[in-house]
Amino acid sequence: MSTGIEWTNETWNPMTGCTKISSGCDNCYAAWLAQKKPAVRDVYLRRLPVKNTEANRADPFAPRFWPERLRKPLSWRTPKRVFVNSMSDVFHAHFNLEQIQQVFEIMNRCPQHQFQVLTKRPERALRLAPELTFTENIWLGTSIENMAVAKRADALREVPAHIHFISAEPLLGPLDKIDLTHIEWVIGGGESGGGARPCDPAWARGLRDRCVDRGVSFFWKQWGGRTSKSGGRDLDGREWSEYPVELAAA
Repeated sequence: MSTGIEWTNETWNPMTGCTKISSGCDNCYAAWLAQKKPAVRDVYLRRLPVKNTEANRADPFAPRFWPERLRKPLSWRTPKRVFVNSMSDVFHAHFNLEQIQQVFEIMNRCPQHQFQVLTKRPERALRLAPELTFTENIWLGTSIENMAVAKRADALREVPAHIHFISAEPLLGPLDKIDLTHIEWVIGGGESGGGARPCDPAWARGLRDRCVDRGVSFFWKQWGGRTSKSGGRDLDGREWSEYPVELAAA
């Protein structure tokens, strides 16, 4: 599905649903969409969750697997940047190895696309990595909103992905001392939506400067606010839209 997310141009959701594990999840847009938007909620509730309990059946954001969506990337004729599971987490504990392998098999078969896999569970990604094939078109990232969860980068950098990236969105504290060893890309951004927590410009500048000093590609997605577009994208007079690898021409 085409998307307005600035750092990608397609989303692909063979999995949906997740559970909150840290402060960056507090105002999760995907959870809000699944629970509050009828067109999404009603579709999700028609599919049994992978952990089939009464509570999960009633929860539209309980993890669900959609095998009929797996082959979608095979139909795209031109190369794309693809955010994998914008409505879920590939490495959520409810998804078994076979389901994760099916997602990876499709990515392995589509070298023309760059697949951006973002997880808050890089430790599980590392445990399962020997059973998965990380072709060069698979980028693996983890969400780090503040230094309290910065240890996620330690597991991430050990996974044999070609590109490792950090999503610091929502940025909820300074990350200007984060270890960027073997990290090729950093996305930063403020929170948006109802109850959005403010992003201190000093946090954004510190993260940008850390990336510049370490030669890491930096992408500032948004300042956030009531909507994702409210504050624009400018950081000190320019838009930062760097990528570690350019998308190949068709």
